[in-house]
Amino acid sequence: MSGPRVRRRRGARESLLSVILGFESIVAFLAGLAVYGLRALPEGIEPWWGIVGGVVLGVLMIALAGVTRYRWAVIAGGALQVVIALGAILVPALLIAAAVFGALYVYGTIKGGALDARNASLAAEAEKNGD
Repeated sequence: MSGPRVRRRRGARESLLSVILGFESIVAFLAGLAVYGLRALPEGIEPWWGIVGGVVLGVLMIALAGVTRYRWAVIAGGALQVVIALGAILVPALLIAAAVFGALYVYGTIKGGALDARNASLAAEAEKNGD
């Protein structure tokens, strides 16, 4: 029998983006409910498509939250930020959510990457010094 499984170490960027996307998935679902409730979709499109869109966005965000260690997932998360911002065409209040979460996403990407680089540098220095 083998010992306990060792968990992979997560970086700061991965952790920050996962949390941001997780919370934003709730906002995406609620935005879908708002689109449905306000009947904000154009004439001829059934209002329940608002809920479907919110659920799909929320599920995509949760799925991406689990794989933010990959560059393609970080880029896809940024694309979802744009999709949320485009939702402001239907419900203008979404622009506030898009601005807040978009800013958090950019901050998490930049600052998380800087923290990861700093931690890698400190670890390399400690290994070089024999600590």
